[in-house]
Amino acid sequence: QVQLVESGGGLVQPGGSLRLSCTTSRSIFSILIIGWFRQAPGKQRELVAAITSAGHTDYYVEDVKGRFTISRDKDKNTVYLQMSSLKPEDTAVYYCNADGRPETGGQGTQVTVSS
Repeated sequence: QVQLVESGGGLVQPGGSLRLSCTTSRSIFSILIIGWFRQAPGKQRELVAAITSAGHTDYYVEDVKGRFTISRDKDKNTVYLQMSSLKPEDTAVYYCNADGRPETGGQGTQVTVSS
């Protein structure tokens, strides 16, 4: 089955930006929807943003609207999550997966927002 690998996390100050990458092991068109999720310590994993492989539809959880942008590069089989105006509450491990299947995702990438 398809496997996705996350990268691009790091430590950033409040108000800063990061771009996360989610690269697929097969053509992005073999997947209907790719979602970015996050899990903060002591909290459940939540869906942050999602996009169809055709790039026509996207979804954002309310508290990232206007700050995060999801996009995909079909030639690189990669989905990006551009994060701006980061807040300490955005601190979490960020994961991606295919079609809502957690087993298709990787180990995640840590995002820490702190001064």
